Amino acid sequence: MASNIRYLSTRGESTGASYDEIVLRGLASDGGLFMPESYPQVTAETLESWRKLPYAELAFEVLRLFASGIDEAALKEICRSTYTEKTYCNAREGDDPKDITPVRWLEDGIGLLELSNGPTLAFKDMAMQYLGALFEHLLAREGKTLNILGATSGDTGSAAEYAMRGRKGIRVFMLSPYGRMSDFQRAQMYSLEDPNIFNIAVRGTFDQAQDIVKAVSNDHAFKSAHSIGTVNSINWARVAAQVVYYFKGWLAAAEKGEAISFAVPSGNFGDVLAGWIAKQMGLPIASLIVATNENDVLTEFFETGVYHPRDAAHTYVTSSPSMDISRASNFERFIFDIVGRDPEVLKRLWHVMATEGEFRLTGELWERVLASGFTAGKSTHADRLATIRDTWERLGVMIDPHTADGLKVAREKRLPGVKCLCLETAQAAKFSKTIIEATGTVPAIPASCADLLSLPQRCEVMDPETENVKQFIDRHTKE
Repeated sequence: MASNIRYLSTRGESTGASYDEIVLRGLASDGGLFMPESYPQVTAETLESWRKLPYAELAFEVLRLFASGIDEAALKEICRSTYTEKTYCNAREGDDPKDITPVRWLEDGIGLLELSNGPTLAFKDMAMQYLGALFEHLLAREGKTLNILGATSGDTGSAAEYAMRGRKGIRVFMLSPYGRMSDFQRAQMYSLEDPNIFNIAVRGTFDQAQDIVKAVSNDHAFKSAHSIGTVNSINWARVAAQVVYYFKGWLAAAEKGEAISFAVPSGNFGDVLAGWIAKQMGLPIASLIVATNENDVLTEFFETGVYHPRDAAHTYVTSSPSMDISRASNFERFIFDIVGRDPEVLKRLWHVMATEGEFRLTGELWERVLASGFTAGKSTHADRLATIRDTWERLGVMIDPHTADGLKVAREKRLPGVKCLCLETAQAAKFSKTIIEATGTVPAIPASCADLLSLPQRCEVMDPETENVKQFIDRHTKE
């Protein structure tokens, strides 16, 4: 087997479960998020031995440290079949098509870690394609079926659907906020005709859609009867798969033992949490720079210690829509580590937040946050337009609005003399209206997506009520 690591819940359930068990469960039965009992450690010598590995082999080496209950031969085959040049075929001009996550240096030690060469042109493909293959393997092994319920602010949904379409034993029910995604994002999801894919557009925000996913997952009778699982980054397997590209980026950018920084556009905190995990494993990371848009709850926390999630009315619709999130699910995992993995402390903080609308970390806990290596900053619509325009006109590189948020904040918050990689969110083609506004130029659409916007679309539109979604799932799992 790949590992002997066991998993527990942030809310206190000491499950002793293995990786293969928690992958299909998603949330713990107490409503918490699964975490490994301890983080596996990687030495400097091991890092150097990985330096020339292709992505598939590096993914195996990293994921085997977490993947208890999975046969190593099976895991190696999952990684080999997932991380291929054929799947990640949308490399940009000048990139080596064999390099799944190339680094493109921009200026003065700042580079882009390109993560959007997959089928949906978003970084979510990096983990989601792996998750699709992993789910199919586990379901076939155990003779089970799975109904995946997820919520998306734009890119998770299409990445999940493209990873799961046509896979045996899997249906996908994906919630998205009605009218709050780009035309390209909607077309990617709603044009799919696979009979195992169901799109539900809720009249509300991503946070409301995510609340429905959590509510259904916490209805244990319904979850069991309908074999509900998740692919959002509340699923540990997705977060663990994202850890891989931090190692790949470091190996491409750093000398032996050199600490570098990563700047990460952040909405649900999963992408940057993977960097925190990599750092806990021993990867030399100098700082983790969180970039938010106008929905700046995380920036406020890292600047003040106050975590104050917004309600739907105060979650703004922005030109970086995948970050239009005010309650970051994966933030709970980070706070779990900050409070010394004491679930009672975490539950008290969450109770205070539920009753008072916010909590504040002070004293030793705030000192731990300050020592964590996290920093944060905010980018507005005007900022991202200026960053997109400058990067295109001065450097000849077209970036999407979310990546622009990351680059803007990286320039402000990077440590002097320390290399910084900005994690790319998506390709610019997914957000053409904003790109045209910024540059006057229509971004090129990869050949694999050339006809996408002309395809017919279908989705079910409903109010953001948990019961509506449960009835829809019940109806379509009986057909």
